[in-house]
Amino acid sequence: MAKLYFNYSTMNAGKSTLLLQASYNYNERGMDTYLLTAKLDNRAGTGKIASRIGIDAKADMFAPEDNLFDIIKARHALEKPACVFIDEAQFLTKNQVWQLAIAVDELNVPIMCYGLRVDFMGELFPGSAALLALADEMREIRTICKCGKKATMVVRQGADGNALTGGAQVQIGGNETYVSLCRRHWREATGN
Repeated sequence: MAKLYFNYSTMNAGKSTLLLQASYNYNERGMDTYLLTAKLDNRAGTGKIASRIGIDAKADMFAPEDNLFDIIKARHALEKPACVFIDEAQFLTKNQVWQLAIAVDELNVPIMCYGLRVDFMGELFPGSAALLALADEMREIRTICKCGKKATMVVRQGADGNALTGGAQVQIGGNETYVSLCRRHWREATGN
C-alpha cells in the first residue's frame, strides 16, 4: 500500500543526496520514478535536483499555484511511476500537501518528500507543517552541529557572519548563507 513520506532535516544533512540515491535504486531495478522540485530554488539550475557531493538528476518543477494531484495524475497516465520524489518540500503549500495525500490514496503511488522542517527563526515552513500533520511516515535525516551534537536548527548569516534574527522566511542559499546548529548553539547565536 502506498504512503506519503516526509524526510526532514536542517540544511546540509544530505536530503537531496538521499533522494537521488533512492531514485537511482528504483531505476536500477527497472522502475521509473518521477522527480519534482520547487521552481523557487534554482541553485542547481533550472529543472534539476543536485547534491553538494556532485550528483544530480533532471526534475520537473512545481510552483505554489500548481495542482500536484493533476500533475502526478497526468504523469501516471503516461507511465506509472513506481515512486514520486519531491525535493525542497518545505516550499509546498498546505493545499499541495493535501493533493499529494490524495495522489497517494487515489493513484496508489508512494510519494517521498524531502525538505527542511524549520526556518532560520525556528518556525515551521507551511509545507513542512502540513507534511508533519498528513504524512504516513516521517524520518529525520541527521547532521551535526559544530559541537558534535545533533543539529536541529539553522541560522541565516549576514554578510558579517553574524546570525540574522529577522527577514523573509524564504531566502535561497547554501553554505554561504546557512549554518546548521544544535538548539543550544542556535539560541546563543540568535540571542534567544
